[in-house]
Amino acid sequence: MTDAAVRRVRLHEWREVRDLRIRAVSDPVASIAFLTTREQELARDDVHWQSRTADAALGQNAAQFVAIAGERWVGSATVLIRDAGAADALGRGVAAPRAELVGVFVDAGHRGRGVLDELVAAASAWAEAVGADGLTLDVHIDNARAQAAYRRLGFIATGLALDTEVGREIQMHRPSQ
Repeated sequence: MTDAAVRRVRLHEWREVRDLRIRAVSDPVASIAFLTTREQELARDDVHWQSRTADAALGQNAAQFVAIAGERWVGSATVLIRDAGAADALGRGVAAPRAELVGVFVDAGHRGRGVLDELVAAASAWAEAVGADGLTLDVHIDNARAQAAYRRLGFIATGLALDTEVGREIQMHRPSQ
């Protein structure tokens, strides 16, 4: 079991959301795990972070969950609800409504301690509560560590893949539990 508490972000926590995102995109494998760079995130103004946090805290089509150990934010996962006919984060058309798991990050010092499991459980519960039939995610073909972690949590490759600006991404899905 993890030593971190997992919950949805709160409206006033935009600075913490910003700081955690900057740490996430600064991770050594961030170039294959995120679609933005540290420099891009650092260039965003406070209004961006306030708006992003408001959507993640209060929105009906997005929710961000964080893991907090003591006072330190050590992990994050966001769920985005995509309606049929919309485009996903990689520009693909969405044929049927789905919940996408994005922005997944666990601090190196907290990996292997159940933080990811708790983040995915919280994200999955929220997605199911808003009517999703599971979680879908994209993971870089070279990110073997992430693929193994997702398989352990019940995600399976769908057979869909896409070449993106960061390389080839494969799609994985986990049905509602």
